[in-house]
Amino acid sequence: MKKILVLGGTGAMGRYLVPELLKLGYKIDVISLDDIKSDNDNLSYKIGNAKDIDQLSQLLKGNYDGIVDFMTYNLNEFKERIKLFLDNTGHYLFLSSCRVFANEDPIVKETSPRLLDISTDEEYLKLKETEYSLFKALEENMLTESGYRNWTIVRPATTYSTGRAQLVTLEANSFVYRALENKKVIIPIQAKDCPATLSWGGDVGKMIARIVLNEKALGEDYNVATSEYHTWGEIAEMYTSLIGLKYEWVDKETYLRCIADDAWYPYAKYQLIYARMFNRKTDNTKVLRLTGLKQEELMPLYDGLKTELAKVSLDTIKPNKFICDNMDKYFASKKWKE
Repeated sequence: MKKILVLGGTGAMGRYLVPELLKLGYKIDVISLDDIKSDNDNLSYKIGNAKDIDQLSQLLKGNYDGIVDFMTYNLNEFKERIKLFLDNTGHYLFLSSCRVFANEDPIVKETSPRLLDISTDEEYLKLKETEYSLFKALEENMLTESGYRNWTIVRPATTYSTGRAQLVTLEANSFVYRALENKKVIIPIQAKDCPATLSWGGDVGKMIARIVLNEKALGEDYNVATSEYHTWGEIAEMYTSLIGLKYEWVDKETYLRCIADDAWYPYAKYQLIYARMFNRKTDNTKVLRLTGLKQEELMPLYDGLKTELAKVSLDTIKPNKFICDNMDKYFASKKWKE
């Protein structure tokens, strides 16, 4: 049996990828910080820290045919690991993001311009070593310039899953939690009419599983996402229908001051204006052609959110106290107090 190592395999995409890999007949090792037991002889959870390069070096002596890497590395960490990965497997799958793309094309394809390559925002570009959309693009460059071809870059769009959901830049630990507490949230009016692509983790898992060890995928990049899209205003209404979400549209500056402290403010700002406020839709033609999947087989957004949100309760979700407290203050005062 072919052996696959999954790093970060218990997260939003990994939890759905692993069963798909098992269906395809692979033997799977998942690295986790938690002690997880498996009742499948072809699935093993190994306790370890994938960010520890010494542990990683030992792991890679397992002669894995493929590695799916959901970890996030800073530039130095990735420089230290890239050759280690590429020398020790036949196929390395690197997780990037559709956030690397600029807003030049209304339909985002793998050939669309990236922010790193065309942005003229000097303040934004100064953050290239720490801002997600920029350092992911730089790490893509490391792969394409490595001289190796046994890699594939996969770029999810915004992905919801068990315990994960998104509303503009808010995550479930703020807006879903507040909805369950019957409290309102604020969201930025500038994003209301912007199209968004939210993909179900199960569909992303199916796509990635069919990329693994596919010779046609070597040296290629794929947008692993649905092509279905809705505006953030429409998505907010879905949450109202599903969990009774109450919300108020506010100016983006009010919103940003509510969700981010001074240190995090630039990153929250750029995620909002250089991703959630972009007027673009995601093209998934390339990955569908490779995998044989069809768009009509993918989970409709409303149905997927309904399925995942049914698993959430106040007992299963840990709130983002910073954001929740600030929203309480906002609604108590109806204005932000400096």
